[in-house]
Amino acid sequence: MTEEAKPQVDMWTDGACKGNPGVGGWGAWMRSNGHERELCGGDLLTTNNKMELTAVIEGLKALTQRCDVTLHVDSTYVMQGVKSWMAGWKRNGWRTSDKKPVKNQELWQALDAQVARHDVTWVWVKGHAGDPGNERADELANKGVDQVRAGL
Repeated sequence: MTEEAKPQVDMWTDGACKGNPGVGGWGAWMRSNGHERELCGGDLLTTNNKMELTAVIEGLKALTQRCDVTLHVDSTYVMQGVKSWMAGWKRNGWRTSDKKPVKNQELWQALDAQVARHDVTWVWVKGHAGDPGNERADELANKGVDQVRAGL
């Protein structure tokens, strides 16, 4: 596939947690070539950071071919992790600079694998500030919470 033929995808992701830890949900909303897709899910006992990571992982995993992805996140934890911290963690055997194990290591490794499958441009957006894509992802994350609660 040529560079020009690679699908362009705009994706917004968000995580939600009711209590931290508590019942959590994640959401991903994507648009590409006039099509839209919504994904959501959740866990009974989780943290907000885990749901933020899971939203990005699941969103990228849903793409079946290599894409140019513009990924909009409101999580500085996810954005800094990928852009600033992950290279050092990998060099240090998934240990922090003070030699402690990286929290949520399995999720960071899954995210690393998914990011490697695509060409990702990261865009930070302020949460709950009127960005339509972020608002939609937030709604989906809360829907994920509702789905977990409904299964109780």
